[in-house]
This record gives sequence, structure tokens and C-alpha cells, in this order.
Amino acid sequence: MREGKRTLDEIRGFKGCRPLAALTVYDFPMARLLDEADVPLLLVGDSLGMVVLGFPDTTHVTMDHMEHHLRAVVRANPRAFLGVDLPSHSYDTPEAAVMNSRRLMDAGAEFVKAEGGVEILPAIQAILSAGIPFCGHLGMLPQHVLEEGGKYRIKGRDEAGHRKLLTDAAALEAAGAFACVLELVTPPVADEITRSCPRLLTIGIGSGPGCDGQILVTHDLIGAFPWFTPRFVTPRVQTGQEIRQAVSEWMKSLGSP
Repeated sequence: MREGKRTLDEIRGFKGCRPLAALTVYDFPMARLLDEADVPLLLVGDSLGMVVLGFPDTTHVTMDHMEHHLRAVVRANPRAFLGVDLPSHSYDTPEAAVMNSRRLMDAGAEFVKAEGGVEILPAIQAILSAGIPFCGHLGMLPQHVLEEGGKYRIKGRDEAGHRKLLTDAAALEAAGAFACVLELVTPPVADEITRSCPRLLTIGIGSGPGCDGQILVTHDLIGAFPWFTPRFVTPRVQTGQEIRQAVSEWMKSLGSP
């Protein structure tokens, strides 16, 4: 029998107790499948720009894209705590951050996520003041990849990067963020952030095992985007390969004309 909807307090309770599993989701059937697997937290990530829409990076994703895919996921009525990314430039000002966050909450999200620390603190504070749960994102910031020459680099290896990550994480915690994704943060620093921020749930991606939880792009986990797989991911199945094989066998079964 289906249990009740997961709540923010329940997700907060994972901190220091058990690992939190989180996955990205972009459509109705995958939302149903992941929810049937009882994934506690689902994120409609702007990674949909690359794995669903075919863009070279997330900077091309718009609010219309995010709302469209969010509404598809919401139709699955997932039990999971459901969040959504604020796309690039949708939170450049506190006013825009609140307006766009409310738009996504009205579409069915239960929290929003945005990239950055101290530099976007006014936007974060405005979102939280509006009563909207907020998840941060530190380390490698995909919406800023073009500013870094198109390269995805591990963060926190030098002292300046280390200190900035700690400062940003502390600022997110003080502002009231319930969680923060740590992407491509060197594991010792990710572990330090996890230990030094007792009220901030850390969710790692490519940042080692020391975080409170882990998140992956579902397509990477199941081999559904076979043209690229991050080095830190080992696909559990090869869905893309299975699709090719199934289609090939079906065409052969039709016989010759």
C-alpha cells in the first residue's frame, strides 16, 4: 500500500542517519518508475537540456522548458519530495528569483535549486523569505561552464577554492537552505562541508562517499544516454544498447518484403 507523501522534515531527517538517494527525472513514465522504486528525492534538473533536448550544455534551458517537464513529472503524483532547477539567468535578481520560483511551485514543485553561494545570497534569501524551500548547488556549476572554457573541473583542490566552498556552504546553511548539491568537489572538502554544516544536507555528485546523500542523472545510471557517461558513474544497466538490440530484432522479425 502506498505510504504518505514525503515531507521536507522527513528529508532533513536523513542527515547523519542514513544515506539519501536522489535522481533526476524529466517525464511522466520515468517519474512513475523511480517512484515505484521509492526514490526519496527527485529533481527535475536542467540537465534535461543535454539528455532530453540535445543542447550542448544547460545554459540554453529556459523557464518554459523547466515548467513543461516539471508538469509532466507532477502528473505521475510521485510520493518523493520533488524539486526543480531554476534555469540559467532566472534568478539574476531577487525579484526574478521569487517570481520564477513561485511559477515552478505553482506547477507542482516542492523546492527549488539554484547554483552559487555568497554571490547569489540576496536571491536565496528572497526565495526563502517567500516561504519556498531551497536547495543550493556548489562546486562545479554547469550553468557557468562556458565561463570556464567549457571544461568540467574538480573544485576545492587549492586553498582558495577550499575556503570559498566552506564559506559558501556556511552561508547557505545560515540562510536556511535545507540541502546543497556538491558537484565535482574534491572528496576531502565535501566531507569537511558535510561535517561542518550540521543543518545542511549535502548531496554529492562525483564528490566521494562522505556526503549525506548522492544524486545522479538517471540517464547515466541506466545507460540511457550511451554517447557520454561521466567517469564517476558506473551504469547499472545499458538501456541504450538494449533499445538498439530490441529494435533491430523487431525489424528482422518483419522478414524480407
